[in-house]
Amino acid sequence: MKYLRYMLIFVPIAVVAEVLHWSPLLIFGCSCLGLIPLAGLLGEATEELAIHTGPKVGGLLNATLGNAAELIITIVALREGQLALVKASITGSILGNLLLILGFSLLLGGLKNGKLHFDRGLASISGTTMLLAVVGLMIPTLFELLHEAQSGRVDFLNTNVNDPPLNALSLGVAGTLILLYVLVMIFSFRQPDNGLGGRAGFDEHLLEEEAHQAKWSVPFAIGVLAASTLVIVFLSEFLVGAVQPVVKSLGISELFLGVIIIPIVGNVAEHIVGVQVAYKNKMDLSLAISLGSSMQVAIFVAPLLVFISLLFGQELTLFFSVFEVTALTLAVFVASHVSVDGESNWLEGAQLLAVYIIVAMAFYFTGLVQSGAELSPPAVVLR
Repeated sequence: MKYLRYMLIFVPIAVVAEVLHWSPLLIFGCSCLGLIPLAGLLGEATEELAIHTGPKVGGLLNATLGNAAELIITIVALREGQLALVKASITGSILGNLLLILGFSLLLGGLKNGKLHFDRGLASISGTTMLLAVVGLMIPTLFELLHEAQSGRVDFLNTNVNDPPLNALSLGVAGTLILLYVLVMIFSFRQPDNGLGGRAGFDEHLLEEEAHQAKWSVPFAIGVLAASTLVIVFLSEFLVGAVQPVVKSLGISELFLGVIIIPIVGNVAEHIVGVQVAYKNKMDLSLAISLGSSMQVAIFVAPLLVFISLLFGQELTLFFSVFEVTALTLAVFVASHVSVDGESNWLEGAQLLAVYIIVAMAFYFTGLVQSGAELSPPAVVLR
């Protein structure tokens, strides 16, 4: 992962570009590239602290800070009122972990090691938890659509509505999902052979296998953690501020940007680790990273953002578009079906990647339709 640190050169470039008011596209690109190594440093500092504190406290640290970079980006977007971007980022993060990263892990791991084996219990519980999380997103969506149907004003594309019953339901569902996350962490800590949380719950065996000895002292790790967090906040400001100009200049939608680009930026370092350990045939750890990260976003990050939004006076609800909820449901079903038997191969990894590409294309065109762009049908020439 050290090679990612060379990308830190984009941090000062992004700062200069922002100060001198360079092209928004350049600001956005440099901010994205600069956030990648910073997210890696943030995760590395967390892991170093976890080694010093031991597996139990370390698991709690990972459970809290496992998706810190992405959480910071979405909080900045919340403060700027970019609710649609936040929801798209949540959707994209879950889809990316379940389809893109798990797909790459199975593909490369299978090509290198043949048939892959992993803990069925880990996959089963993770799949069940993700299904429950999707239910938590689906219920507010169905509730609001039915409420709008009763009022005769159904809008399948606009999810930024101010509906008091929906706001109350979202808060209740968010609180329930966070409680579920706490229960999952308690179960994980009491089951040392089944680290459920990925980076959000390394168990003692995985820590001994992967971490070995701490390379950083506690003060140095805390310093890196604090510095990385501070710089991520600034770069997130630059990135979010450049979203609208980039959308207009590139002709893409905010939905596509949030679903595909931003989640990758915040999770590249973690994704690389997941694929690397799969290549080394350590599939339990690889699944703990991909499934654990998606689980953390669904039942901790997303509900937490609902409560954080109250601080900014513009409530974030769990009312997602029908297309987003459908895509998430299908992704959970496919990922669970692939992993529930405790074994896999490179072909199933390729199939997950194919599903991700199909979903990405669909979000691209859905975003264009939502933004009002005209999609001209191909010309038909009659001979």
